[in-house]
Amino acid sequence: MFSFRMFASLFVIILGLCFCGKESISQSILGRPRLFGPSEALAKKPVDLQCELLVYPENETILLQLFKEGNRNKLLGEYTSMDGEVASFPMVIKSSHEGNLECVAKGQNNTNIEPTVSYMHYLKVVEPVKDAEVDVHSGPVEFFEGKTLELRCRLTAGNHVSYKWLLNGRPVSHYVDHILINRTTSTDSGSYMCVATNRFNKTVFTSNSSEVVITVKAVVSNPDISFTVLKEDSHNYSAVVTCQSTRGTLPFNFSLYNRTELVANMTVGERNATFKVPLVLGQHLGRLQCRANNGDQIAYSQWIPLEVVPVGGPVMMNYDYDIGENYAVIGLRLYCKAAKGSLPRYQWFLNNTLLHARGSFYYVVNQPPEQSILLLSVGRISAGTYRCEVSDSFDNTTAISSKRWYLDKEVLNGLRVLVVAVVFGCFTALVLLVSICCWIGVVFRRREYGEKSVFSLEMEGRKAAAYEGELDLSEYDEDADVVSLIRYLTPLWENGPKLRKSRRRWRMNQLNCLLCEHSCG
Repeated sequence: MFSFRMFASLFVIILGLCFCGKESISQSILGRPRLFGPSEALAKKPVDLQCELLVYPENETILLQLFKEGNRNKLLGEYTSMDGEVASFPMVIKSSHEGNLECVAKGQNNTNIEPTVSYMHYLKVVEPVKDAEVDVHSGPVEFFEGKTLELRCRLTAGNHVSYKWLLNGRPVSHYVDHILINRTTSTDSGSYMCVATNRFNKTVFTSNSSEVVITVKAVVSNPDISFTVLKEDSHNYSAVVTCQSTRGTLPFNFSLYNRTELVANMTVGERNATFKVPLVLGQHLGRLQCRANNGDQIAYSQWIPLEVVPVGGPVMMNYDYDIGENYAVIGLRLYCKAAKGSLPRYQWFLNNTLLHARGSFYYVVNQPPEQSILLLSVGRISAGTYRCEVSDSFDNTTAISSKRWYLDKEVLNGLRVLVVAVVFGCFTALVLLVSICCWIGVVFRRREYGEKSVFSLEMEGRKAAAYEGELDLSEYDEDADVVSLIRYLTPLWENGPKLRKSRRRWRMNQLNCLLCEHSCG
């Protein structure tokens, strides 16, 4: 009985101690605080962030503090909670407040309570854009193409900014705070403006810069040089030289040089300039060159000779043609060229009527000083007498005319028949000539080989008999010369191939003659 009571008392004591220990432990542990509030705020505007502690010990004063993550040295706000109140942190937002915020809970007077930290709360701070301005970071606003252009959009305030650039009021494909063009061209010239924007909730803030005018000057191109002749009177002439550059930013400075000597120069607001130079016809007066400059570098033209040769004859005309169906001539090209002349002017006439640049059946193609071409369609309307007249382009008082050609469809096609007949006749004559030569050759060879064969057979027979001892020389005893000649010619027959053919033939002819005389005598 006693033991039972003792056991019961001990159980109650142990149970009480466990209950009291558990209550003491629960009262000394803090739960995780919860930080909440807006996730986006405007700079310089007040905002309330709140921190709530759901699990806390009784009869303890809890201190709630607001920090930025990673920076416990700078307190953003604090609140003392005695009965579990929700802490409020009113604050005027600055740009530096942007980032992850955290709430730290700890016992204000009890260091035995372990502090706890809330989950992170991200706060985005929007500062409206203000005072956009274009800064020419690369230097001057006027320069020559090929240089680098760098523009930056500067702001006195603003974050989370989107940028847009305008060139002459039109958007360009740059969406950052700067423009960088390494090798500029004249097309990069114009008025540049940057537009900076950001937004808070549904509110959009915009700042437009003032326009900055950029001038990219085009480098002057190599000038072209040419000249015409001006007749002052019957004995005095001048060369009017034109210098022209097709590209470049005005104004231009043009200079004219004769070899190394400066003739003249001028600055003009146009793309060309003219100079007058004295001229003597038929004499070479040097070589001319134009030079152009618009501030960056000098551009040079080609050298041209200052020489004008008057037109001189004769004036030659020739032609070729196009053939259509039935091999009939349907198109004609007449060519006209003077024997000499630096600046010729060509004129075509039909029945003494001047043909202008183009008509219903013709077209004039001038290629001075090479030649002039008259293109004709062959028909009834184009029939007539044609001629070409050439004169100096600066003086038409002395014109030189070509021969006159009468052309119509029938004449042209008749000429084709005549040409075909001549060609066919020449071919036939050539065939006949070759045939005759071949016939003569055959006849000559037959005659030569025939005579040679008769003589050769006779001589070969006599030679064989002499070698075999069958040739009886007694019949020739009466003529000692024949016998001597036969004996003399025996080595010839033996060594015939070693002797020259002409020499052998001459000696054989002598023997033949002697034999014939002996037989006939």
